[in-house]
Amino acid sequence: MSTRLTPARRRLALEKLGRERLNELTNRYALEVGDKRVVENHVNALVRVCSTDFGDVLGKLKRKELQSICKALRLDQSGREKQVLIERILGGTEIQEEVVPAPKKETKTNGNGKKGGALEQVALALPAASKLTVDQLERYLWSAADILRGSIDSSDYKNYIFGLLFLKRISDVFEEEAEKLLSKGEPPEIAWEDRDYHQFFVPKKARWPEIQKVASNIGEALNKASSALEDENAGLDGILAGIDFNDERKLGDGKSRDTVLSKLVQHFAKLNLRNAHLAEPDMLGRAYEYLIEKFADDAGKKGGEFYTPKKVVELIVELLQPNEGMRVSDPTCGSGGMLIECANYVKRHGGNPQNLTLHGQEKNLGTWAICKMNLLLHGLSDHRVEKGDTIRDPKLVQDGGLILYDRVIANPPFSLDEWGYETAEADAYGRFRFGVPPKTKGDLAFVQHMVATLNKQGQLGVVMPHGVLFRGGAEAAIRERLLKEDLIEAVIGLPSNLFYGTGIPAAVLVLSRSKPSGRRDRVLFINAAQDFEEGKSQNCLRDADVKKIAAAFHAQTDVERYVRVVPVEEIERNEFNLNISRYVDATAAAEVVDVAKAIRKLRHLESERAAVEVKMNAFLKELGYA
Repeated sequence: MSTRLTPARRRLALEKLGRERLNELTNRYALEVGDKRVVENHVNALVRVCSTDFGDVLGKLKRKELQSICKALRLDQSGREKQVLIERILGGTEIQEEVVPAPKKETKTNGNGKKGGALEQVALALPAASKLTVDQLERYLWSAADILRGSIDSSDYKNYIFGLLFLKRISDVFEEEAEKLLSKGEPPEIAWEDRDYHQFFVPKKARWPEIQKVASNIGEALNKASSALEDENAGLDGILAGIDFNDERKLGDGKSRDTVLSKLVQHFAKLNLRNAHLAEPDMLGRAYEYLIEKFADDAGKKGGEFYTPKKVVELIVELLQPNEGMRVSDPTCGSGGMLIECANYVKRHGGNPQNLTLHGQEKNLGTWAICKMNLLLHGLSDHRVEKGDTIRDPKLVQDGGLILYDRVIANPPFSLDEWGYETAEADAYGRFRFGVPPKTKGDLAFVQHMVATLNKQGQLGVVMPHGVLFRGGAEAAIRERLLKEDLIEAVIGLPSNLFYGTGIPAAVLVLSRSKPSGRRDRVLFINAAQDFEEGKSQNCLRDADVKKIAAAFHAQTDVERYVRVVPVEEIERNEFNLNISRYVDATAAAEVVDVAKAIRKLRHLESERAAVEVKMNAFLKELGYA
């Protein structure tokens, strides 16, 4: 179990334990402590040793000790189960100060044209005039997990929190639009009931004030609200269908469901998610990405199935440099992070992200819904994301053929077993003309699908396990054909342990239908395996690492032990093996020792030691020991 506790907070937790307990723990982990009578020595040893799993440490404690730690960390101390307290400590979310909404002095017209019925929202202990910041929203949304912690499995948190966030946002924006129409003199029946005046029409049962009124069977009411919202808006079809707020298996019996869901509804009621109340336009999308990353961290491998580390995404987008007007696809789009970063890139470079065509396909229906919500919360409503298996049943088709793209970007599942081998030879779209990959290794099936969807000027970037660079058999034959058609532009080796659920190193492959003349019949190799910041559970790329790798790719200039442009003829002599170490010497340069300087330093140290020895002997003589 990973911990989000900082070393400072771990120290604060450990300091609540007595010396006897700390001594027991340091002995259990065979830690060097020094003077065992000093509590701080035990605390320092336990905080310092990275191999110590803090969750395991907490598991050795008694319930009262865990409650004491919760109190020190300003966490909820309730609950008799030790595991609930441990998860609460590892979650590390402080209790937020509750703010009671001030009574609303003004009345306003509701959906029936009558006064009253809409609640003013107060957001996260903010003064009424303040706008909600990204940091405040992120902390508040993450604290919603504490309501679910101990009640359901952490891998299911995202469904309920994402679903309620989406319902609240849609409802708040709808109310905001309706009130603007009223202020312009439109009658209530237009403002509240005319679908043509709203981006998304929210029927009465799906409006937050109505949801907030429900006291029993809350799960059923939320399911009906979700269905009504989808029925009224074709663009939302299926987004909330995979979330069952009335699921007895996950949320318990009726009483338990009502208790948990009531707390969640009231928790979200305190957030004002209207556009006018947000400190910046895209903050909902940014907070959403934060939650996706947090849940990936919380759920471990399960999270990795739908989340690619943000800096890896930024790197590939910096390599591909999408422009306004381009058509972009992610055939294994997960939660949509790569598509969104393409839009962000265009915006950062002065373009209009609304003029970027974004397409994707995702097999996991729950993740597909998250992707749709993510895109909508980023204001990217004009997109096409299909449900289904990209290899067995590609859905991004038009007029009987695959849609072609300017840029294709993806992080497919590594070395997927049962990827669709049985359908490949008879593929209706001719995607596997370079060869059929092995039955138990689907990596190059995804690469070939991506190549088949590139237009004549198209370029793709894809994350792959290192095995595709050197494995033999059918994969070697596919590599040979890709190289002979001069499609492979770059092979970039990434650090190990970047991805959730796997510690193996990965590589980014860049393939292009139309290489610039200076890059033809050549492959660029970059060894970026040492460019990272080390973390306890995952390593990560830094901004400087992303910039360095992208600059090296665009410069196409050799850099000793880092970058090399290699002719395809040389790769052919190596039997089309693309292992980076064959082309970029990754061994550390031998250190040149200045012998004369080293001897001078040694003599100086010897002289200092002699002087200290003389002084020490004098002290000993004074004390009568010599």
